[in-house]
Amino acid sequence: MIDRCGRNIDYLRISVTDRCNLRCIYCMPEEGVQHVERSLILQEEEILRICRVMAELGIRKIKLTGGEPLVRPRMPLLVEKLKNMPGIEKVTLTTNGVLLKEQMRDFAQAGLDGLNISLDTLDEVCSRQITRRDELGRTLEGISEALKYPEISLKINCVPLGIPEQDLCRVAFLAKDHKVHVRFIEMMPIGMGKEFHGVSEEELLGILGEKLPRFSPYVGEPLGNGPCHYYDVDGFSGKIGFISAVSHKFCGECNRIRLTSQGFLKTCLQYAAGRDLRGVIRSGGSDEELKAVILEALAEKPDGHVFGGGLEKQKDDKTEKLCMAQIGG
Repeated sequence: MIDRCGRNIDYLRISVTDRCNLRCIYCMPEEGVQHVERSLILQEEEILRICRVMAELGIRKIKLTGGEPLVRPRMPLLVEKLKNMPGIEKVTLTTNGVLLKEQMRDFAQAGLDGLNISLDTLDEVCSRQITRRDELGRTLEGISEALKYPEISLKINCVPLGIPEQDLCRVAFLAKDHKVHVRFIEMMPIGMGKEFHGVSEEELLGILGEKLPRFSPYVGEPLGNGPCHYYDVDGFSGKIGFISAVSHKFCGECNRIRLTSQGFLKTCLQYAAGRDLRGVIRSGGSDEELKAVILEALAEKPDGHVFGGGLEKQKDDKTEKLCMAQIGG
């Protein structure tokens, strides 16, 4: 699908649930968020129908997210069905890894192409501070299990918070002995993230440069579906990457749209604008009607976000008010 800016939109991120088994301080309040009734969450067949229509329009890559997607039953089966769908070339999953160990074999058998595992620190005390849960051990077990399947690409997603105990260099060193790409994701001013300054890419390069061997920009084949740019590090099996949506805006190359767990199609993370695909389906709309609504939303996809563009812009009523768990991380 080509949008009005000439960008090829071929990547769909699908939130399958607004529920999560962690309470990360930059994602949701300690008491969690008000969950919607399960009847309002897209059913498996509804997700598959939307994906089939999207594939006919040009979507080729799908990322499954949450909340935490593994709290939803039958996820390996959903992956298998998506992998067998005509037009879909790649299916990947983002998870916090807590429930991964028990399901990893099923995902491998289903044909999952890649895993992104969220891991903000290797320090147990700091992990409890960030996630408000004591689950670091289970996440690490999930990572160890995933490493048994080299055919599935593995990436670690780390959100720097400016907490010294987070020890970002220690996280980066996970890429040394394993073909794991460690990506540092700049804090987004969405939901609870507005309360944190985070760490800029320039600051990170300085921090990592003090302890990592020499590194240089990676110039090989693309390593994923998104905007991450990577560095080769001397002696490392994996690479170090940066996703810096605020300080290094990449909207001109945006290739993605998002579907919330309630079936709302978002064309830009910052804005609440979009279309209700669940409503089209549950009112008996045809596939052609569904396509028309999707294309209407795409026609309104903005040139880009204005994160960091000043308070006067941030106060726009069209700015997204939901937290990342509700949108789809």
